[in-house]
Amino acid sequence: MGSFGNAFSASIGKKFIMGITGLFLVLFLIVHCFINSLIFFNDGGITFNQGAHFMASNWLIRAGEIVLFIGLIAHIVQGLRLWIQNRKARPVRYAVNNGNANSKWYSRSMGLLGTLLLIFLIVHLSNFWVVSRFTGIENYDGVTGLDANGNENLYFVMHAVFQNPLIVVLYVLAMVSLCYHLLHGFASAFQSLGWNHSKYNAIIKGAGVWYAIIICILFAAMPIAIYAGLIK
Repeated sequence: MGSFGNAFSASIGKKFIMGITGLFLVLFLIVHCFINSLIFFNDGGITFNQGAHFMASNWLIRAGEIVLFIGLIAHIVQGLRLWIQNRKARPVRYAVNNGNANSKWYSRSMGLLGTLLLIFLIVHLSNFWVVSRFTGIENYDGVTGLDANGNENLYFVMHAVFQNPLIVVLYVLAMVSLCYHLLHGFASAFQSLGWNHSKYNAIIKGAGVWYAIIICILFAAMPIAIYAGLIK
């Protein structure tokens, strides 16, 4: 156990955990974005609530939710440990630092971007996950908690939350941060796991760019569309 623990305490072990948990979160974002995008059917949330009900009632999804939280916590902790390790390795900044010559600014700012996303995540979970799992939608502004099909009316909560312009601005800024985070993290995850090769590195990088842009535009468009009254 000692050698195993030491391996994952080492830099390479930390990067491996960051890579595997990062890819798991990438897959989660695809599913989460797909379900949320159902609001664009603009049918009063009926289709969205059906998708949310499937996610909440499927035992496999619920089990995956536990794995997701474990992976998310591991990703945050290991990211923080790597950031601290890098700061200790270079306690004094160079007098002349031409960082752009070697890497993009967002590659060097993953700690800051991750912190902004953590703040957003706390707000997001308190607005939706806590309401759905613990406090109950029926206690949210007096709504009955069910839509016309008898499904939990998470759409009502989404619609109510995104009437607050400050929340909308926070979500949009968080998606900008997430986009830059993914621009570095997507390809970096493959590299950390040793799944990179000169023959397909360009494909991985290109896929990461498109993934980051599409996912983040869709997530940002949801609160904007609701606040602007484009989705009723």
